[in-house]
Amino acid sequence: MAHKFEVYKDKAGEYRVRFKYNSEVIFATEGYASKSGAHRAIESIKKFVPEAPTDELE
Repeated sequence: MAHKFEVYKDKAGEYRVRFKYNSEVIFATEGYASKSGAHRAIESIKKFVPEAPTDELE
């Protein structure tokens, strides 16, 4: 797949979302206290790119 969302936990313990296209990070979001907050951000973004999959990175 050429594009995807990734949800990950940063060093500060916050969840962030980054959007990649052809393995290049196009943008990243602010930090969220919960994983569900990060997923809500993705749902909002998907209004504009509905086919992008989401990967959970541990």
